[in-house]
Amino acid sequence: MNEAICLLARSVGVDAQGFLNVQDFLTCKRSAGPSCLVLDIRLRGSSGLALQDLLKSEHDPIPVIFVTGHADIPMSVRAMKAGAIDFLTKPFRDQDLLDAIAISLERDAARLIQERQDNDVHVRFEAMVEREREVMAAAAAGKLSKQIADELGISEVTVRVYRSSAMRKMRANSFAELVLLAHRLGIVVKDDRNSLN
Repeated sequence: MNEAICLLARSVGVDAQGFLNVQDFLTCKRSAGPSCLVLDIRLRGSSGLALQDLLKSEHDPIPVIFVTGHADIPMSVRAMKAGAIDFLTKPFRDQDLLDAIAISLERDAARLIQERQDNDVHVRFEAMVEREREVMAAAAAGKLSKQIADELGISEVTVRVYRSSAMRKMRANSFAELVLLAHRLGIVVKDDRNSLN
């Protein structure tokens, strides 16, 4: 079954590698590109569900597709609740597995793109001076230039200079985009004085 699945994936141009036990998979060097794991419920010395739990506990985002000849409803529900892409019962149609692999690789590719974008945003934020970060956070929280100037002990003109510099360094084309980036970074501080109860 292991070799058959690898051959099937390779037949459509997907680079596939088979593993006969959990340890071999865990110690292998994985590709930096999109990937997924086709996983049997029953494994030598372990279970596919236990491996899925381990990957989840280690924050390993690899998409998982389960295949099994011994399925029951609670097992499939548990796998899907834990984030499995699909749960196929043997014998399954080759096309069903290929479709699940294609969906998994698309999702993982999208995740990798998002991670790279998030990393780029963090790198740009870290390249700013502390005052630019403070002004960006305060402005994104909805504070006016006068409020920010009073809090930071600088002039409104200086606030506008820092805000403009923050927009340039964060590559924000508008103030609204700067606010979105600040929220993405999680740096917007709620001002309780302006909140309604």
